[in-house]
Amino acid sequence: MHVDTDVVRWFQQVADGMTVTEVSELERVTQSGVSRALARLEAEVGTPLLRRSGRTLRMTSAGSAFKRHVDAMLHQIDGGLAAVNQLIDPETGTVALAFELSLGTWLVPDLVSSFRADHPRVRFELRQVRDELVVSVLGRGEVDLQISTVRPTDPAVQWRQLMVEPLRLAVASGHRLAGRALVLLDEVSSEPFIMLRPTSLLRQRCEDLCDRAGFAPTLGFEGDDLPTVRGFVAAGLGVAIVPALREGSPDEGTGSLRYVKIADTLAARGIGLTWSTGRRPLPAAEMFREHTLSRAAAGRFPAVARTG
Repeated sequence: MHVDTDVVRWFQQVADGMTVTEVSELERVTQSGVSRALARLEAEVGTPLLRRSGRTLRMTSAGSAFKRHVDAMLHQIDGGLAAVNQLIDPETGTVALAFELSLGTWLVPDLVSSFRADHPRVRFELRQVRDELVVSVLGRGEVDLQISTVRPTDPAVQWRQLMVEPLRLAVASGHRLAGRALVLLDEVSSEPFIMLRPTSLLRQRCEDLCDRAGFAPTLGFEGDDLPTVRGFVAAGLGVAIVPALREGSPDEGTGSLRYVKIADTLAARGIGLTWSTGRRPLPAAEMFREHTLSRAAAGRFPAVARTG
């Protein structure tokens, strides 16, 4: 079977809902030319792939089965063309980057904006992932790089620490500890804690810190993200152990919370950059990796906010 990728792409477009007229206008081919090409494709496959339903064409059962493979094939071809284009001109490449939700308000924007200052045409495909799921995303080859607090044990994955992020005790502005510079966690052992879901690695870290302080935290409320946790703390519904605020973060201006330093020196978590050692990153991703590591070596990340 002779495969004409243009015709296969036209089939994909029609199968996705475009009309023959729209395909012909987009591809600058006559309508009769598109129709004849689709008929030749069906003849080569050996069965009808499309059927007319009113003014539109719908896939037959064979067409649905065929399209799954068409989508995969064209995705591979498009990826290969993108790879070649990046080799020719890395400045027009794309970086697929995964990161934890809690890093999306300060660290990732800082890295992307500072990188784009020198490479304005590089595109980013950003993917936010919960901390307990971040390793699987890289392992499946869905992204080039990831920034997370998870240090993987897979030998096929390289991890480089960028910084150590301090954790703080968040309390409402009217809380009895709001004016303190330092707190022992056992001082809040009798208070309800606002925490993330049990699967969260940050939740597990918080429970470990409380265990080191000699108590099991009493759960007040569970949330799916840190903004929700902070909101419940601000409402006076409990306390929480959260990452310290950073300068420039959208959360920095909230005056209803206080972030008190925790005396335990282990109240921190490492943030690192991870990539696969099994495949060489394309030039744009390589440039962003070097930019990130260079910025980390120079300590050029947003500082902890004074309110933290």
